[in-house]
Amino acid sequence: MTIQDFRRLALTFPESTEGSHMGHADFRVRGKIFATIPDPKKPRGMVKLTSEQQQDFAGDAPKVFEPVPGGWGLRGATYVNLKPARKDQVRLALTAAWLNAAPKPLAKKFESTL
Repeated sequence: MTIQDFRRLALTFPESTEGSHMGHADFRVRGKIFATIPDPKKPRGMVKLTSEQQQDFAGDAPKVFEPVPGGWGLRGATYVNLKPARKDQVRLALTAAWLNAAPKPLAKKFESTL
C-alpha cells in the first residue's frame, strides 16, 4: 500500500472529504475526522478507532497497526504502517473509523450496503 492508495480508499466512503488539519491531510465525514496522513514523507496513515478496535487490529496485525504514542493512542488513534499492509486490512480499519465518525443515520445506511 502507498499513501495514495490510503487516500483513494479513504475517499471511497459516503460523504468523505479530504481537508487539512495541523499541516497534514485528513479525511472527514460531515466535518468529523476519521483518518489522517500524519506525514506525507512516511508510508503511514492514521485511523481513529475505539480502544477495543485498536486492540483487535493491533493484535491481529501488529506490524501493520500500532497505537499512536501518548494520550491520542490511548483513546484509539492508530497508525497504519502501509508498506506491510494489505488493501483489505486498510479497508477494514478505514471502515471502522468511518463508522465511528459518521452520523448514525448515515452509518446505518452504509452498513445496510455491506
